[in-house]
Amino acid sequence: MKKINNYFISTLVLLGFMFLIACNPIVEPELLPVLTTSEVSVITQTFATSGGNITSDAGSSVIARGVCWSTKANPTIAGSKTVDGAGIGTFTSSITGLTAGTNYFVRAYATSSAGTGYGGAYQITTFAATPNVTDIDGNVYHTITIGTQTWMVENLKTTKYNDGTAIPLVTNNTTWGALSTPAYCWYNNDAATYKNTYGALYNWYAVNIAKLAPTGWHMPTQTEWQTLEGVIGNDSTKNNSSGFSATLGGARYDDGTFSLVGVAGYWWSSTEHFTGSAWMGSMGYSTNFLDMFFFYSKQYGFSVRCLRD
Repeated sequence: MKKINNYFISTLVLLGFMFLIACNPIVEPELLPVLTTSEVSVITQTFATSGGNITSDAGSSVIARGVCWSTKANPTIAGSKTVDGAGIGTFTSSITGLTAGTNYFVRAYATSSAGTGYGGAYQITTFAATPNVTDIDGNVYHTITIGTQTWMVENLKTTKYNDGTAIPLVTNNTTWGALSTPAYCWYNNDAATYKNTYGALYNWYAVNIAKLAPTGWHMPTQTEWQTLEGVIGNDSTKNNSSGFSATLGGARYDDGTFSLVGVAGYWWSSTEHFTGSAWMGSMGYSTNFLDMFFFYSKQYGFSVRCLRD
């Protein structure tokens, strides 16, 4: 009888355990999204570009994604972050408001109902703040380091070479179009309206003299412009993400007439194409990208940006 009771009790315990399992099934934890962080690029003093690639949402839809950053390792969405849509796949993030000369950690994130998953972290250092530069006329220019280059942020305004020699100011249309010697002008011959914002327009003969830039600076070659083009990509004239500040100063044609201020910007390179033409770069308000694959007559009047030696 005792053996039967033990068997009966064991059976009851087993049935009770099975009942508890049936009423309280084991719940597997939800899995977090799986993603990687895109390499950080276009680093300036205050801006960088990154992003990520979400390869799996682990069964729960991604409702928010972006990158987060901090001066400490393993940043989280509790700190600084971007929000760049939802869902799986690749995305690009613009990181703004950084401090010059500072180390940061950056990683992508993806949030679903299960929580937030993170990609690996990249460590970056923003470029140090660069000092202003003054030309021989006393005009002050801000500067910015983009990639390995340091550029003026504003278009050149000087009326003299860096040795004090005056650059001829030519206002007459016919005279301008016939020049094969250095000259400059202001858009529409109106310095009061256009000088401070857009700078001067120079023909290539003025650019070809090595003393146009302030001491320690120079006219960029076509190759140096293309280096910038490769770094900033589609730098929007609307949000100025790279800090280049592409002021659209228009042009003076080889017949002396003016056009396109505020609509397009053109900048000379120091590189000659043929005897009567030279390479330049352009950017338009609607196109939003820097293009260095054009050459024009040396009589044209274009803006100038200088590059640190």
